[in-house]
Amino acid sequence: MLFLLSPAKSLDYDSPLPADLPHTLPAFLPQTRQLIAVLRQKSPQEVASLMSISDPLAALNVARYAAWRPKFTTANARQAVMAFNGDVYEGLQAPTLTSDDLAWAQQHLAILSGLYGVLRPLDWMQPYRLEMGTRLATDAGANLYQFWGRRIAEHLNGRLAQDATPVVVNLASQEYFKSVDLKALKARVIDCVFQDWRAGQYKIISFYAKRARGLMARYAITQRVTTPHGLEGFDLEGYAFDPGASTQQRLVFRRKTP
Repeated sequence: MLFLLSPAKSLDYDSPLPADLPHTLPAFLPQTRQLIAVLRQKSPQEVASLMSISDPLAALNVARYAAWRPKFTTANARQAVMAFNGDVYEGLQAPTLTSDDLAWAQQHLAILSGLYGVLRPLDWMQPYRLEMGTRLATDAGANLYQFWGRRIAEHLNGRLAQDATPVVVNLASQEYFKSVDLKALKARVIDCVFQDWRAGQYKIISFYAKRARGLMARYAITQRVTTPHGLEGFDLEGYAFDPGASTQQRLVFRRKTP
């Protein structure tokens, strides 16, 4: 079983890392180099327009593209699960996981990425910003979905090849999950939905739902969840499985108060 997460826009390359933290390299470095070559042709103004970001953020990322190097080192890279710093990763709390937890996550967690395609938790990555929905034109097409094509799904198939009944648990946003070609994917997909009680009904509240995706990933890692049924025990921060609102493909977790 594989758990899919989105990356985060916010990055942390300053906090101390756990001692003796192992690292691996991303699987799609040739494709990443191709994208960097395209991005380096963009001016700060073009990047600001392309990504709908401020001029200072555009300038920061143009500098990141210029600084990106084929050789990854402790000076220019860190493990992906320690570098991402958004709501999902606040729920995951990777720095507090044990070495055994991280080793398990390395086998069962995949982070989708506009620049790197797919990252394992301990894959080194250099800082970047490139959301999957960006309409960055390349020789492969008008956007990143066309650039990545079937590659991501085929990569996930390879990681699931030893599973008798392969399952992908989607904890990623719609923007990122669209990068997985479902026609090519040879696995059952389960979506996890997190709802909070608000104004007399259960609703998906973006901030809480993002954090809950990270909490679910943490639960799966620490509990070594390897079957869909094992997800139903998720109970972090007041959530509980609601069988009446769920289906085999869509597991719903609800709570009354954050």
